[in-house]
Amino acid sequence: MTREEFIQILDVEGYSYEIEGDKIIVTHKGSVDLSPLTSIPPGVVFENLGGVFLMDLTSIPPGVEFKNMDDVYLMNLTSLPPGVVFNNVEDVYLRSLTGGWLNEWKGNIEGINNKRLLNVMIKREMFI
Repeated sequence: MTREEFIQILDVEGYSYEIEGDKIIVTHKGSVDLSPLTSIPPGVVFENLGGVFLMDLTSIPPGVEFKNMDDVYLMNLTSLPPGVVFNNVEDVYLRSLTGGWLNEWKGNIEGINNKRLLNVMIKREMFI
């Protein structure tokens, strides 16, 4: 998906955003439900105040960041390339990669923040 197509979808759905250089920063005051999308462009940063629903997303490009204030739902992703970062406040649902919620994943290590572990694993290309 191109940046222009993504921006058009944000406009149609009424989701606020800002453009800073090559980044599209989603700043919506609530949840962002883009479930029907199967792809998004690189450089999208979710800083919205609710959840992010990308249920049908099958691939995600480097440079996508989650800094939203609630959960992130990624049902159908089969890989996470380096450059994807999870710094959202709540949990991450990665059904195809971890079997469900990140905080319940058997791969977690006691005493280590589960999103910090996920981000290190993404950086080391363990999900591609």
